[in-house]
Amino acid sequence: MAIDPELRTLDIDIPTQPEALAELSVLLTNAEANLAAVSRLIEGDMALAAAVLKAVNSSLYGLKGRVQSVQQAVTYLGMREIAAVTFEMGLRAVFPDTVELAPIWERASVRGLLMGRLARELGLDSWAAHSAGLFEECGKAVLYRHAAARYRPLLRAPGNDTSLASAEMATFGVSHDALGAALCETWGLAAPAVASVRHHITVQSTGRIPMQLPRRGLCALSAISHTLMTSQADLEATVESIAPQADLESALVLRAARRVMQQIEEALAA
Repeated sequence: MAIDPELRTLDIDIPTQPEALAELSVLLTNAEANLAAVSRLIEGDMALAAAVLKAVNSSLYGLKGRVQSVQQAVTYLGMREIAAVTFEMGLRAVFPDTVELAPIWERASVRGLLMGRLARELGLDSWAAHSAGLFEECGKAVLYRHAAARYRPLLRAPGNDTSLASAEMATFGVSHDALGAALCETWGLAAPAVASVRHHITVQSTGRIPMQLPRRGLCALSAISHTLMTSQADLEATVESIAPQADLESALVLRAARRVMQQIEEALAA
């Protein structure tokens, strides 16, 4: 999927993927990649390894004891989940460390975990799902990095992502969903993850997945995760509406969503 040509005419820089993440992406495409190889690659970047260990030792992952090494973290959580955490830390590192962006990264951590584990429960691509969750709001960080003074009032204004996207279009000529998808493409994420980021505002606001998409599972997980994070009382209605559009069994999805959300809530409570 090529980057929208119209985005190339805008004076907005899409950050380059850090070298360690590019190497990790290549490694993950190798069916013979093992835990030791992933661990060595992450440990080769001391700052990245430290950030990964700090993230894994947070309450979100609910590990019983403190993890002392990347290899230990990979053993406990698995190669794909640690790779996703590494991508999260690498993504955050290319943007300013500011108060305004902190809530975006906090939501990304939870959403990525929700989507990745839901995908694993349902037999979908958990790596692509976790990545889609992490990158869903990254277009906001791109706009903040581009013009913090102009974007800050938009980011702080009350409202939802639909109203924010309208304000972004009026101010910059592009919205964060399109920029997020462009970043995903630049960084080599799978096409279903790119589509999930590109269409998440429409899917979450209308409850409809664009039917032209050949693989709609991640878009469905995005909508379900959004409901879990914002309005759990609406979970059953969301699942019943969105799951059939992605050829998923509603009852199975509902059980998986409740199970995964309980895991994360218990980890955070502990």
